[in-house]
Amino acid sequence: MKPLTWNRALLWLAAGMALLAVASIVGALVDAREVGGVNLWLKPLKFALSIGIYAVSLAWVLELLGRPRFSRIVSAVSIAGLVIEVVIIVGAAAFGLASHFNVSTPLHSALWSIMAVSIVVVWVVALIVAIALFRTNLGDPARSLAIRAGAIIAVVGMGLAFLMTSPTAQQLASFQGIAGAHAVGVADGGPGIPLLGWSTVAGDLRIPHFVGMHALQVLPLLIVAIELLARRFSTLRDARVRFRLVAIAVVTYVATLAVLTWQALSGQSIVHPAGAVLVVGTALAAAVVVAIVAVIARRRVERPART
Repeated sequence: MKPLTWNRALLWLAAGMALLAVASIVGALVDAREVGGVNLWLKPLKFALSIGIYAVSLAWVLELLGRPRFSRIVSAVSIAGLVIEVVIIVGAAAFGLASHFNVSTPLHSALWSIMAVSIVVVWVVALIVAIALFRTNLGDPARSLAIRAGAIIAVVGMGLAFLMTSPTAQQLASFQGIAGAHAVGVADGGPGIPLLGWSTVAGDLRIPHFVGMHALQVLPLLIVAIELLARRFSTLRDARVRFRLVAIAVVTYVATLAVLTWQALSGQSIVHPAGAVLVVGTALAAAVVVAIVAVIARRRVERPART
């Protein structure tokens, strides 16, 4: 296993996002203004946290590739795109304006277009990095699968944001300068989960977007947890068992992402699953338990493999 190394430029970005998160919390405490029914500093806070986590993850992944020049180019482009986005978001918050989907004036349209282009660039770079991971020897098969699958699913999750950029029927019927929405079936800004803001009364496309993006953290952390548990449980010392468990996790993650996207697009709240969504979700959970038990049972009848 390679020693942990990090891309320093991306770590500096993460540090900057940590400072922005603190500043946003202070802003939310002292500034009661709202945009779309929520405190206007919550969006900078959420983006600061999300970008900070992504920067740390990318800083690690790039060094796994072992290509210094490629790493420098990717980090520079990613940092530029992410900084452009966050500057526009913070600027809009400072002036009490909506940053996303705002096309109410030529200036707002230009800023929204700049933000959109910057994020598309970041998304393309993330896709290139994910492809590069398949051309790099990452060592242990289970670890390789977790990292590669995490990167690919994260790219898909990032891409799901494009589903939010089309104007809703209500916006087209009565245009108020906003073209695009997070919620499905209701206007943005209604009842939501604290801090996250995800709608509790309708579908919300931010949920699959969030879950998909963070596969880049969840799946690698899962294999780290499995490897640590292997020190105590002999079954997990078998490389085949670790690989099969990670494979189950990957399939489960993809299926969960599909169900969450389906749920959001159908206008169903995350806190009130019902009908086919509830049936499929329950069946998926049961299938995961059965699959894990089957992997453990199969291990008992196989000869131990070297790790």
